[in-house]
Amino acid sequence: MTDRTRNNARAPHQDRAPLILGNEAGSFAHGVLAERHPALIRQVREAFPYGPRQARALDGLLDEITGDAVAPLPTTAHDHRQWSDWGREHVGRPWFDAPFLWAESYFYRRLLGAVGYFDDGPWQGVDPFAPFKRAELDGTTVDEELRALDALADAPAEERANALLLASLWGNRADLGFRATAGEPAPGEATPGLVADDSAALWSLLTDAAPGTVAVVADNAGRELVPDLILIDHLLTHGLARRVMIHVKPTPYYVSDAMLADVLDCLRRLAGAPGAAGRIGGRLWEAMATGQLEVRTHPFFCAPLPYEEMPSDLREQFAAARLTILKGDLNYRRLVGDRLWDPTTPFAAVTAHFPGPVAALRTLKSDVITGLERGTVDTLERSEAAWRTSGTHALIQVA
Repeated sequence: MTDRTRNNARAPHQDRAPLILGNEAGSFAHGVLAERHPALIRQVREAFPYGPRQARALDGLLDEITGDAVAPLPTTAHDHRQWSDWGREHVGRPWFDAPFLWAESYFYRRLLGAVGYFDDGPWQGVDPFAPFKRAELDGTTVDEELRALDALADAPAEERANALLLASLWGNRADLGFRATAGEPAPGEATPGLVADDSAALWSLLTDAAPGTVAVVADNAGRELVPDLILIDHLLTHGLARRVMIHVKPTPYYVSDAMLADVLDCLRRLAGAPGAAGRIGGRLWEAMATGQLEVRTHPFFCAPLPYEEMPSDLREQFAAARLTILKGDLNYRRLVGDRLWDPTTPFAAVTAHFPGPVAALRTLKSDVITGLERGTVDTLERSEAAWRTSGTHALIQVA
């Protein structure tokens, strides 16, 4: 469904779908808070020669998240008042008892505070995750993926379009989309790992009317952002979009989430590559210079809130777009609500709040899921216990 006026009702049992918390031992959310976040603190500390102040702050954050209650931001923090409002029910309580989405977001805000990202001084504005992003982008795997674009240069338009869409969908498994070989499904056939596929509806939204503005809300930098940019080039060069706005994070977030600096790094990587990739990079560079491709950001993208609570200025931007494409797992959680939905809850119902047509391109890496057929759910539950979180399955959903 793409007509937003046809579905203004709340999703069935929406008020009874529980928020995901981190206090269930053995759950995915608990594992992130108990294992992934402490490991990340150690990795960040080793990635830079931080001084004693930053080291003490990182150690203190590690102690807090593994045993102590949630502490507030210092009153001197520029966003102290905002986070006090968002966290009024969670500060002073165990981290694991807070909603998972809030706890993750607040952890990254606290991590930036520990390394001095917002403070006056030499560490101000230094991305603590930049070494991880650059290592991935500079790797030989990206070279192989970009070379695979040459094989698509002479492919039929529909085959090329679907290959680029799948590359953007799978993110750091981008080579699955770029490689159009005999061993992969032909256009129209089922793609292994896809639990929902509304790709036909996505293309219809872009081809059934004159080209308009397409908004793309990016997820990760590096090997995911590269195929996102290549898909954007396809939309612009084939007349499927008159203009593309790519929305990125204003500050480092969730380790690899893309910021403006990451977009520029990826454009340089593309432009410096031989063959089709280099030509794409050149076109995108020119598109930014002429305004056909515009990078935007907003503080809301680092807020611990669902898209249903987006501010009016951002809502107006999405309302004006022909289509908004939300990339990745976190954007999906924020779109439908980070809740333990029945997997068959209609996707259109839980996204009825969105101000315009919306498409989700997501590799499954958390427990949230909506819009599946009952038979699909039953098959998945019988075949693989971790299908929701292992990154082996993905979806394309449109409403």
